[in-house]
Amino acid sequence: MQKITPFLWFDDKALEAAQFYVSIFKDSRIIDEIDEDDSSVSFELYGQRYIAFNGGPYFKFTPAISMYVDCEDQKEVDYYWDKLTEGGEEGQCGWLTDKYGVSWQIVPSILSEVLNHPDPKKAQKAMEAMLKMKKLDVAELVAAVK
Repeated sequence: MQKITPFLWFDDKALEAAQFYVSIFKDSRIIDEIDEDDSSVSFELYGQRYIAFNGGPYFKFTPAISMYVDCEDQKEVDYYWDKLTEGGEEGQCGWLTDKYGVSWQIVPSILSEVLNHPDPKKAQKAMEAMLKMKKLDVAELVAAVK
């Protein structure tokens, strides 16, 4: 068992949210509903365990904590972006907020490479390109450093 488990506080949709996330991410599953009244549920996304809890409207999610999804290519960026923005909101620079208020960063692996390009002028162009985007576009990021 992992030592640290993220604990996500929802108003009243912990099980629904866990089922939503498990439906999007491969190699994911509901582990168990921890109590009889469905107020908390344990689930796993790519081997990372989470607990979702129905605690009422006392606390809200903020972008101060976000889920970072490292994507291999544009197809993967598009998949996660489309699924997680359904009912949620698009943000800038690959950020979004899902319909439950959880913040996500949907980031292609190439982003680090272009932002850390050895030529500072090209790295700056990549940064400028990224700052204009909502969903990150791999082709545009690569074009910015050519």
